[in-house]
Amino acid sequence: MSGRKKLFIDGRWLEALNYENLKSPYSEETIAEIPHAAIEETEAAIAAADRAAKVMAEMTCHQRAEILDNVTSLLAKRAEEAARLIAVEAAKPLAMARAEVQRTIMTYKFSSEEARRIHGEQIAIDAAPGGENRTAYTIREPLGAVGAITPFNFPMNLVAHKVGPAIAAGNSVVLKPASQTPLSSLFAAGLFAEAGLPAGALNVVTGSGKTVGDQIVTDPRIKAVTFTGSPEVGKEIRRRSGLKRLTLELGSNSALIVDRDVDIDEIMARCVASSFSFQGQVCISLQRIYVHEEIYDEFVNKFVETTQKLTVGDPLDERTDLSAMISRKDVERALSWIAEAKQNGAAIAAGGTAERNIVLPTVLLGVDPKTKVSCQEAFAPIVLINKVKSVEEAVNDVNDSRFGLQAGIYTANMHHAFYAAKKLQVGGVMLNDTPSFRVDQMPYGGVKDSGTGREGVKYAAQEMTEMKLIVINHNITHARP
Repeated sequence: MSGRKKLFIDGRWLEALNYENLKSPYSEETIAEIPHAAIEETEAAIAAADRAAKVMAEMTCHQRAEILDNVTSLLAKRAEEAARLIAVEAAKPLAMARAEVQRTIMTYKFSSEEARRIHGEQIAIDAAPGGENRTAYTIREPLGAVGAITPFNFPMNLVAHKVGPAIAAGNSVVLKPASQTPLSSLFAAGLFAEAGLPAGALNVVTGSGKTVGDQIVTDPRIKAVTFTGSPEVGKEIRRRSGLKRLTLELGSNSALIVDRDVDIDEIMARCVASSFSFQGQVCISLQRIYVHEEIYDEFVNKFVETTQKLTVGDPLDERTDLSAMISRKDVERALSWIAEAKQNGAAIAAGGTAERNIVLPTVLLGVDPKTKVSCQEAFAPIVLINKVKSVEEAVNDVNDSRFGLQAGIYTANMHHAFYAAKKLQVGGVMLNDTPSFRVDQMPYGGVKDSGTGREGVKYAAQEMTEMKLIVINHNITHARP
């Protein structure tokens, strides 16, 4: 893990002109030297992907599927190594890092299966006058070179959600991982090289967003960009990318409604885990909870009691539930948001402080909806619990947000469940679950400032292909009289 790493370009490991030290968020010790790519090195990666796109487009479905099958097998054999890599570079508790690796294995498995079933459809062209004696069908063709820009919070699985579907669909990839978590992407590049992926079909370029990311977004040889990150960066990508195909997953402040007829004990462990897993640094982390007034006090008491049983510490300790946030800057931001909420009348029921880079799991009550912890994305172990008089009021509170990724409701009332499913302004509604539910084959994406397009292997592969229509006119015989 330690030592000097290299760029992966055109199937080769290359020394970079410049390097930076990568430090552990938990111990703050240097764990590796990471290439800091320059414009010339990014250009080489894009050129390699452009060349490889033609090779990938000619590969058969089963060849692409076999490569992804190989990656799945190789990762399964090295699962513990991969989990420890995530735990060290991201400070993700080891149990959660292991779960991420298992999800990554499934994502590549789904990608392999999807490579075998990307297809178009036959069109009933004679359903309209003028379409007589014609046959029409569609096919899906790869776009070419895809630029993938990934975040730190799921450094292996969110890479798989971009690289897997891209390869399945016959594209090549230039991957720019998050600066704090490049080791997982370099590890993945090694797996793909061993699995038999053609040179240049996957290139990993580490470095700054300003240099590497900007070049990926603006270069005309990149035909699509798939990005997970902040709304501000996503909007800038949209502004600068021209007519590239875009998939933008831009975050959330996910909310849960708890109706009055719910068994609190049955849902409590799930609610707490959804709020604080990986320090709340999850796009669909549970950030806002709206609880019916009849059960509010009981819910709060049990939530706080369960929260206080969580273990904080070293991410490599098997017992750890929460560890360090990704950077000191994020710790300071989280504490300032907690202070702002308190100044505006919120009560701190648990946490509210930090130990070095670990923000203690924080529960806020009676939060003003205009404060940052309510209306922006906390991306920290902070959850607010507010009281509501009805499901209708709760739905309005959930929708009073610039985001709309996923939301959930716990209720035994069928009418309330379907009301929420219809009225919640989000990309996904979880009935009798928290908004943090995700499996890797489901469509995943949001509305409003949560982005555009959908991930989930089948849906991502569709985003990375172009539909072509073919019409055969049987009225022409071409036979000489």
